[in-house]
Amino acid sequence: MTQTHDVPPLRAWLLLGLLALIWGSSFLLIKKGLIAFGAMEVGALRISAAGLVLLPLVAKRLHRITAKHWAKLASVGLVGSLIPAFMFAIAQTQISSGITGVLNALTPIATLVIGVTLFQQSAQRTQVIGVLIGLSGTLLLMTAGANGSWTFNTYALLILAATICYGMNLNLIKHKISDLSPLTITGVSLLMASVPATFYLFFATDFVAQVQQPDAMLSLVSVLVLGIVGTAGALVIFNYVVQLTNTVFTSSVTYLIPIVAILLGILDGESFWLQHAVGMLAILVGVWFANRRGRSGLAGIPQKEKSPAQ
Repeated sequence: MTQTHDVPPLRAWLLLGLLALIWGSSFLLIKKGLIAFGAMEVGALRISAAGLVLLPLVAKRLHRITAKHWAKLASVGLVGSLIPAFMFAIAQTQISSGITGVLNALTPIATLVIGVTLFQQSAQRTQVIGVLIGLSGTLLLMTAGANGSWTFNTYALLILAATICYGMNLNLIKHKISDLSPLTITGVSLLMASVPATFYLFFATDFVAQVQQPDAMLSLVSVLVLGIVGTAGALVIFNYVVQLTNTVFTSSVTYLIPIVAILLGILDGESFWLQHAVGMLAILVGVWFANRRGRSGLAGIPQKEKSPAQ
C-alpha cells in the first residue's frame, strides 16, 4: 500500500535530493562518455547496462506478463528508453550538458500535450498557459548560442523530440498497460530494449576496439554509471520515494534536475548566459502551470508511474 504523509519524512527529502543529483548529473555523464565514444555507442551502452543490471529483478516478474503485454512493453522500451538515449547522446555533441538538462524538463508539458491531442484528456486554461510559457523558454534556449550570441541550434530539436518520446511513453503506460506495476513495466521494457542495443554495440560499432584505448576508461565508467545508477538505480529510488510520500512530492524532482545539471555544467567549464537563465526560468514556470491540475503529480502522469527523466 502506498503511504502518504502530510509532512514528508527526512528520509524522503534526502532521497529526493539524491534522485535530483543522479538525474541531474546524467547529462554530464553523457558528455564524459562522448570523449572516447561516439554518440551511438554511448546510447547503446547506456541502455545495455541498464537493462542487464535489472535482469535479476525482472526475471521473477516475467510470469506476470501475458501475450497482450509484450508488444506494448516493446513499444515502451523503444519510445521511452532506446530512442531517447540515442537522441540525447547525439544532441550533446553540439549542446552543453546544462542546457540539455533544462530542455529535459519539458517532459511534463509534452506528456500533457500528447494526452490532450491523442488520448482525449481535458486541459485547463492554466495548463495551456503553462505550455505556451514553456515553449517560449524552449525557443529562447534553442536560439541562445554558447557564447551568448543569438543563433539557432537544430540539435536542440533532438532533445525536444526525446521529451515527446517520453510524453508518448507515459501516456502509453497510463492508457494501455496500467494493469502492470511501474517496476515491471520499466524493468521488462528496458530488458527488451537492451537486446538490440547490446547487439548493435558489439556487432555494428567499434566499441570493443575503442574500449581498449588508454583514454577510454573515464568514458566507459561514466556511461556505465549513467546506465546502472542513473537509469536502473534511480528507478528503484523513485518508486520508493513515491511509497514514502506521493507523486506530488516526488514530481518536484522535475524542478531540481535542471538546477543540478546547470551547476554541474558550470563547474565543468560550460558558459551560462542571460538567455539561458531566462529560458530556464520560463520552462520551469511553464511546467509549474502545466502541473497544477488537481495537484496529482506531473501533468498526464498517473499515480506511481515512472519519472520522465529515466
